[in-house]
Amino acid sequence: MSNDQRPNPDELLAEQTQADRRQQSGRLKVFFGAAPGVGKTYAMLEEARARAEEGVDVVVGYAEPHIRTETEKLLIGLDLLKSRLVEYRGRTLKEFDLDAALARKPSLLCVDELAHTNAPGLRHEKRWQDVFELLDAGINVYTTLNVQHLESVKDIVERITGVEVRETLPDEVLDRADEIELIDTTPDELTKRLVEGKVYRPDIAERAIRQFFNKGNLTALREMALRRTAERVDAQMQEHRQRAKVRQTWAASERVLVCVGPSPHSAKLVRSARRLASGLRAPWVALFIDTPRTTQLGKAARERIEAHLHLAEQLGAETVTLSGEDFAATVIDYARDRNVTKLVIGKPDTPRWRDRLFGSPVEEVIRQSGDIDVYVIRNTEPAPAISVASRTPNRGSWIGYAIAAAVTLASVSVGLVLRHTIALSEANVLMLLILGVVATAWWSTRRGTFVACVLSVLAFNFFFVEPVYTLHVHDSAYLITFAVLLVTGLVISSLVRTTRVQAELFRRRQLATQALLDFGQELGEVDDPNAIAQVAATRIGKTMNCNCTVMLTHGDALRTAGQHGAAFAEDPKEQAVARWVADHSEQAGTGTATLPNAAGLYLPLVPADRGAIGVVAMRLSTNSSPFASDDRRLVEAMIRQTATTVERAKLVENSREAWQRVQQESLRNTLLSAVSHDLRTPLTAITGSASALCDTSVGLNALAKHELAMNILSESRRMERVIANLLEITRIEAGESTLKIQPVDVGEIVESVVHRLGPRLTGREVRIAIPSALPSVAADPTSLDQVLSNLLENAIDHTPSGSPIEIAAETEGETVKVSVRDRGSGIPEGSEHRVFEKFVRLSDTSDRRGMGLGLAICKAMIEAQDGTIRATNREGGGAEFSFSLPVARKVGAE
Repeated sequence: MSNDQRPNPDELLAEQTQADRRQQSGRLKVFFGAAPGVGKTYAMLEEARARAEEGVDVVVGYAEPHIRTETEKLLIGLDLLKSRLVEYRGRTLKEFDLDAALARKPSLLCVDELAHTNAPGLRHEKRWQDVFELLDAGINVYTTLNVQHLESVKDIVERITGVEVRETLPDEVLDRADEIELIDTTPDELTKRLVEGKVYRPDIAERAIRQFFNKGNLTALREMALRRTAERVDAQMQEHRQRAKVRQTWAASERVLVCVGPSPHSAKLVRSARRLASGLRAPWVALFIDTPRTTQLGKAARERIEAHLHLAEQLGAETVTLSGEDFAATVIDYARDRNVTKLVIGKPDTPRWRDRLFGSPVEEVIRQSGDIDVYVIRNTEPAPAISVASRTPNRGSWIGYAIAAAVTLASVSVGLVLRHTIALSEANVLMLLILGVVATAWWSTRRGTFVACVLSVLAFNFFFVEPVYTLHVHDSAYLITFAVLLVTGLVISSLVRTTRVQAELFRRRQLATQALLDFGQELGEVDDPNAIAQVAATRIGKTMNCNCTVMLTHGDALRTAGQHGAAFAEDPKEQAVARWVADHSEQAGTGTATLPNAAGLYLPLVPADRGAIGVVAMRLSTNSSPFASDDRRLVEAMIRQTATTVERAKLVENSREAWQRVQQESLRNTLLSAVSHDLRTPLTAITGSASALCDTSVGLNALAKHELAMNILSESRRMERVIANLLEITRIEAGESTLKIQPVDVGEIVESVVHRLGPRLTGREVRIAIPSALPSVAADPTSLDQVLSNLLENAIDHTPSGSPIEIAAETEGETVKVSVRDRGSGIPEGSEHRVFEKFVRLSDTSDRRGMGLGLAICKAMIEAQDGTIRATNREGGGAEFSFSLPVARKVGAE
């Protein structure tokens, strides 16, 4: 198989994820039509009755009969869900009851009017959001939709029919449908039904025929419905080819980019780009360029930009905001980086003379586009004025004019004083006036700066050019001076304003970058999920000047892990909002289309390719819109970083717990193996010797009986040592071992241990080399006795019978070093440190027995007395185990 035919792992993962989603969620069927009255609701209910007759659990969640007898008859015999009554502006509205439908959970639910806008106070703003929640709950849904309610054709429908479309839904809602059935009828047949009163009452039908339902409108709507259905069928065919692994699929090489801005006509550009991308089956991007000019836009214009980007997101676009000084260069550079093939841009409303004089961004984009196709969309309606607000405290026009007048007056005054005192030249006066223009440009508005330029020219002529105190000019050469002064002032003021705006842009970017950097450093200093949540709540709350709560999931529960400011998410209603966000991994609350009446804005903590692991709740101190575009990007970046860090901390914690479980399981298995061997072996010997002594049928002489009794005694002592070691290591690890540090004579301890182990040392030469002047050590005598016993027994068990054992002690600085040396097989290379680990036995021969606890106990006891222990191999063969303990201080010594 060639490289280009190999399956893409990312595509395989995406296909599997989509398949899992389809399997877990309900199926959506949309009865799609060109206009009201074509029979969508009738067809939906007719099929629902057929499914009910097949034994399917069918419930009608909401159906709009429109006072149509044929439709009302189909409701007879079907299980109807009671509508939810909502009081709104003195009226009682009937709405679909989402909670009742979820509680009933039928196999199939019919919900009419997919594009309907819910009454205020319900969970979702739109009915299609209710339907999506039903699908996520595993409920199959039948619904109806007219083509004019698709967001991408809203502007076309309004232009054709002259009627404003008030209710729309994103095209992705229709794209998610598993099945679309087109309910089609001819314009003549629909008009006939209107006349017969089968659609509306006669008085309404007559008015509808004159306005919306004329033949031209119906024909155009029918064409759009047929075209949209054909596009969906084609998309389903492509999906089938991909699932069937058909290799000859058409590559999606097109990519569409649309530029949006504050103009209301940007919404038209977004819809045009959506239709273009849909026809090409290509991904598309909505781009906003934040230039020095756009940074001066007022609040209304900024809100329009956010609305246009939000519209693009609803229609399935990727939205991007970039900062740049040159609009055309920034757009083209980004388009080339993203391999864009189609660029959609709006035609400006500026006069042609202005484009010729100052240049047109659109013409510059076209000039630089190269092989990118550029679609320039013309605006058919005049655009309203876009407010521009200065970013300085002096935002009013009259304040800008006042600053211009005051600065010009100050410049003229200084010039007059210097002209009469030091005979200041006209050239230097001009410099003073230009300096005043620069100061005005920094503090005033654009118009104020223009006024300052004009006032400077007039003041120079009036006060400094002969004849003074008049506007007459005797020397016509001064006209050139006036023109140069005016142009120079305008150019310099423009540069100063651009510099000021760029400095503001740089400051904002630096603040955002520094905030993310500080946030990342704070997150890097903690590794506990709750501590991470507290850091995130504090940083987000301070950055956004809001109350912030971070909640993390613990099983099925959602618990507060971080809090900044006043707690507001503890209210049961707010908890329900947070629970919904965690379950659906979607934002909700203030400023969203889901549960907009909540006290705060709730955003999910969603790591890559995972469900929500928590919720961030924010409540701003004002009633303004939650975020500007820059603030929103910063908050989203912080939330993504928080989600990733929490997920990483949980993975580390899970890995640690898994490793501990593995270690515990390994320890348990090792312990069982060791105990079963080291207890069963002596028990077997004891049982065998005791059985022989009890067997009266076998005549044993006194010597044989003595040997059997000694064997029982030896094996019993061996069992005692095994149990003692187990108990001792348990006490040490539990911290229950108590040490009584005191001066101890190493020689006395050695003699005691050798004497006690005398029977086991029979046949061996024990060489003891301990100087008589060896100082005492600071140690616990009992534990030191056990350490020497364990080391000596270890030498006995791991050396051939008859081989010598050496015990030596010497002074090394402020410590005493004690060594036990043998001439056995030594320690395997690289295992010098492992011999002190619990249950480690480097030899499994039958004559070298033990649980592997003796040396571990030695290490724990020596280190508990501020000592060190190590194992090495000796030259010529054998091993040396040595430990060092501090010298005991003399009484009264400092």
